Amino acid sequence: MNILALDLGTSSVRGLVLDADAGPLPGALARRKVSLTVDDDGTGTLDAVRYLACLVECLDELAAGGHLRDVELVATSGQWHSVVPLDAGGEPLGPVLAWLDTRPAPVRGATGPADPDDFHQRTGAWWHRCYWSVRLPWLREHAATPVTRFAGLVEYVLGELLDSAPMSVSQASGTGLLDLRMMTWDPEACALAGARAEELPELAPLGWRGRLRPVHARRWPQLTDASWAAPVGDGAASNIGSGCVTTDRSAVTVGTSAAVRLMQRVRAGEELPRLPGELWRYRVDHDHVVTGTAYSSGGNLFAWAKRELRLPEGAELDAALARVPLDGGRPADIRFGGARPPGLVPAGSGELRGLSFGTTSVEMVAGLMRELCNLIAADLTVLESTVDKPVEVVLGGGAVAASPWWRAAFAAALAPRPVRWQRNPEIGATGAALLALGRLGGAAEPTGIGRTDERGSPS
Repeated sequence: MNILALDLGTSSVRGLVLDADAGPLPGALARRKVSLTVDDDGTGTLDAVRYLACLVECLDELAAGGHLRDVELVATSGQWHSVVPLDAGGEPLGPVLAWLDTRPAPVRGATGPADPDDFHQRTGAWWHRCYWSVRLPWLREHAATPVTRFAGLVEYVLGELLDSAPMSVSQASGTGLLDLRMMTWDPEACALAGARAEELPELAPLGWRGRLRPVHARRWPQLTDASWAAPVGDGAASNIGSGCVTTDRSAVTVGTSAAVRLMQRVRAGEELPRLPGELWRYRVDHDHVVTGTAYSSGGNLFAWAKRELRLPEGAELDAALARVPLDGGRPADIRFGGARPPGLVPAGSGELRGLSFGTTSVEMVAGLMRELCNLIAADLTVLESTVDKPVEVVLGGGAVAASPWWRAAFAAALAPRPVRWQRNPEIGATGAALLALGRLGGAAEPTGIGRTDERGSPS
């Protein structure tokens, strides 16, 4: 048996085929970049129809290469927080609001939860522009055509391909409308969103599996009998792919954005551990939650610096960074895209300070990278307070895999904790596959973890 693992991210759509042990098959990877529209006003949107086309292209490429043979299971890692308004026929009425979009604001006269702390404990979220409690009223107010219902990007895309595409509890938790304990839509959160039950996605029951629609099965006959597992939020999937599935190991992931997260077992209906006011909490599945904090800047900082500061390439950049002390670089504020919840800092708040005519572009990017390390170090201390003990850290994501200096800077900032890194650049897709296989125990001892001072790049 093989597994098709999909990663529906912010900057790309990827599909890869794994063996029965969730190991990648040689050459069985298809990737399409997607265009995130950003602007200084806080815009951060994706084109839903084009996004679906990118996924279709990936599946076509894998099929043409013969890689979809023997696929019996499809697992999906998908971005949290996105939302797209739909008409009565299920067509998008506008672009998808991605997590990066900071424009939504409470509509005039709106008030927040009656008890903000109780709301936070129940939903793991806040009344905040990142969540549907604020996004849905704002979208209605700005829509030229009446909205019939709302979907996440993942549900829209899969809904076009499958016989049905209910929203997993993991994806639902990222909306900020889910009662994390009861696994149902939270009445107060839905009231804040002004959302009736028929306007929200159906929630997937435990053990749900989907199938391709007949028209798509004719296009990809190798997937005719494959079952599709309920999608998992990208942050939760990255924890699993990094081997961070217990309370003694925390994942620090730097992809397009960045996050620090801790996963623990809390079954549906069980009392949830108290959640510090600075942290969010989402569902991994019906048996696990993930707690943490996230940042709007991660690998996108590096991409911006590479483009605008004309950095050297590859080994030349690594050599130049190696000459910068791990606590060096220029002071920075990395909130280029604004603050993630619960922060309300707007987009365009980034800064580089202490510049002189002798400052180099490498010192500038080192300052940006180091500031993310410092922020994560401070927030990891808060996260550790939920388990009352220091944790081991596993770094993951393409950005840290590509930069020895960044890995070393993280190790220095997070000391004295043990810090290792996961060489596998596809931790999200791998994590989704392991969850779909029911193999979280095996995820606790992943292959490909190395020391942060190793300079090798992932294969």
